[in-house]
Amino acid sequence: MKLLSTLGVIGVLRVVMPEWEAVNRVKVDASYDPTALMLERIAAGEKADAAFLTSAGVDRLIAQGILKAGSRVDVARSLVGIAVLAGSPRPDLSTVEATKRALLAARSVVYSKKGQSGIFFAGLIERLGIAAEVNARATIVEAGTTADGIVDGRGDLAVQQVSELMLVEGVDIAGALPAEIQDDLVFSGGIFAGSAQADQAASLIAAMADPARAGLYTQKGLQAINLA
Repeated sequence: MKLLSTLGVIGVLRVVMPEWEAVNRVKVDASYDPTALMLERIAAGEKADAAFLTSAGVDRLIAQGILKAGSRVDVARSLVGIAVLAGSPRPDLSTVEATKRALLAARSVVYSKKGQSGIFFAGLIERLGIAAEVNARATIVEAGTTADGIVDGRGDLAVQQVSELMLVEGVDIAGALPAEIQDDLVFSGGIFAGSAQADQAASLIAAMADPARAGLYTQKGLQAINLA
């Protein structure tokens, strides 16, 4: 079975997927990229059986007839956060003004060009009126985990989904952005229309949406969505 997934739920998939494979005796061929890149790949003709993307991405593919109507299952809510090199002082993120000061004081902020968090962050600093100053020193990566950019010294603050920041060793999570400027992002599963393994795809999505996984989602920096 082929799976296309956003980076945001990798931490949970790394636990759930091997267990599901063992029980169902099905091997999952999984590929990971930010939702924006996944949508480009799918638009270019790439097919799979299941997908985990942003809810907006899943809805878009359902509207296009690429994912099966009615197959969307929300699995987790995600928050955008900031990471620093392990052991470094953590910036004050308690208020919007404190967060602005932290971003302006940074030697370089690392964020992604095509990741959902990066797209959101680019718009956020515009709204905060600090885009020119931040971008003058920013390290903007095409995709991938932005925290790699602070581990290798390119920047000192990394912005991304908290669940994605947690994938990188050698960093500390400074915290999530304040609620007033936070992105309300939901990750969802969907089944490709015409999939020959639609039942297996639905089963994997159900395993990811199991309310019993709530603690695992918390551990991986996400908030489980219980649809039961």
